[in-house]
Amino acid sequence: MRTFDMIKAMRNGLLVLLAALPLLANAAPSARDVVQQTTDKLLSDLKANKQQYRSNPGAFYDALNNILGPVVDADGISRSIMTVKYSRKATPEQMTRFQENFKRSLMQFYGNALLEYDNQDIRVLPAKQEDPERTSVGMEVKDSKGTVYPVSYTMVNLDGQWMLRNVIINGINIGKLFRDQFADTMQKNGNDLDKTIDGWAEVVAKAKQTEEGQKAAGHE
Repeated sequence: MRTFDMIKAMRNGLLVLLAALPLLANAAPSARDVVQQTTDKLLSDLKANKQQYRSNPGAFYDALNNILGPVVDADGISRSIMTVKYSRKATPEQMTRFQENFKRSLMQFYGNALLEYDNQDIRVLPAKQEDPERTSVGMEVKDSKGTVYPVSYTMVNLDGQWMLRNVIINGINIGKLFRDQFADTMQKNGNDLDKTIDGWAEVVAKAKQTEEGQKAAGHE
């Protein structure tokens, strides 16, 4: 190839690269990126404000909601917990109210545990690409004794953005745990949806006790 042609080819290649850079810069974060970035932001905020949050849990839950809220598929999770059996009968107002109660209870569910975080080693693993619309991202949390706790985040692609749909912590499927609790509570409440929605915080507290009991049994 002549020198002139080589220069021309290099110039054309450079122009193609420069044209592609804006597309690369604006590319939506991958599922793993979303988990990693959210985790980094959460731990950074926790490190800076832990003492304040210990004395003001409300501020902590607000911060959690600000950080986690944008990446949580609240509508999808809520419908999954309620199942089609109940969600198809719910009014838009009831669904909105349950989503808000669910998000608040989710922050409280993990809030106290996060406040106990003390620089444990956390590693976000590569995503398992099941299909373009759904994948799982693993995480390993190592405590001060070297015990590793696996976490798996189910992520769904909604309009080009990866959102959290479910969490499995050390083998405990949180979505299934909440779903079972919801069905059981509906039965106890005589299928009164409003009563179940309004009492969801108490349901989550019981679910948390169940989770802690399962963890304790697993360590015996």
